[in-house]
Amino acid sequence: MIGLDFNRLQVDLAHRERPIGSIMALVRPRCAFRSQNFHFGCARVTEAYCLRMPSPPVDRAEIARSIAEVSLLRGSFTLRSGRTSSYYLDKYAFSTQPEILRGVGVLLAGRVRELAERFGSPIDRLAGAELGGIPLVTAASLETGYPSLFIRNAKKGYGTAKQLEGKLEKCDRVIFIEDVATTAGQALEAVEVLKEAGAQVLAVLTTIDRLEGARENVEGSGLVFESLFTVEDLGVERDDDASD
Repeated sequence: MIGLDFNRLQVDLAHRERPIGSIMALVRPRCAFRSQNFHFGCARVTEAYCLRMPSPPVDRAEIARSIAEVSLLRGSFTLRSGRTSSYYLDKYAFSTQPEILRGVGVLLAGRVRELAERFGSPIDRLAGAELGGIPLVTAASLETGYPSLFIRNAKKGYGTAKQLEGKLEKCDRVIFIEDVATTAGQALEAVEVLKEAGAQVLAVLTTIDRLEGARENVEGSGLVFESLFTVEDLGVERDDDASD
């Protein structure tokens, strides 16, 4: 729970004796400092960071049921990998629902904290790819306090002409957040964009694993693979899926 001095806030608002930044400091998540050393050949410096206190836990099984209820479609579908499937997970059907997205954000944040403990060092950034990963990485960023990065499918043809949006320092440790992983082809493409920009990508964290090779492909590239749910958690039997 974030402490808030309402009496002090009322004085600030009534008399405007302080700039808005000092008012926001009253409600800002708790900040701390971390000492960073050499890591994978990268020089680290001591810097400030702000992390949110964890939100109350959510019912993982209930979130799984809600996702399945709104996004699980039956029929014949062609996947991004080119395979055909007897079911399809419409990720936008759940990522556009505030209550489901909030719950997924809490679960993602918890897994990010677990990964940070496993790696024995803080995480610097979370990243997600256009379009489905953007609401998910945003929800996780809001829950953890970690800044986020957005990866476009291709560089813009105007303005800054960037493919990677957001602040990234060389050697920043990044967790990539995915929506639904089949073979993880798109995730690994985005990981390469991050690496080329100087990031140290540590893991791919997906909301749903279709159990069709994503883990093997990600781990084969030297990254940790984690998922909040598998399709079996959503009530899909492996035999339900059609072959190529």
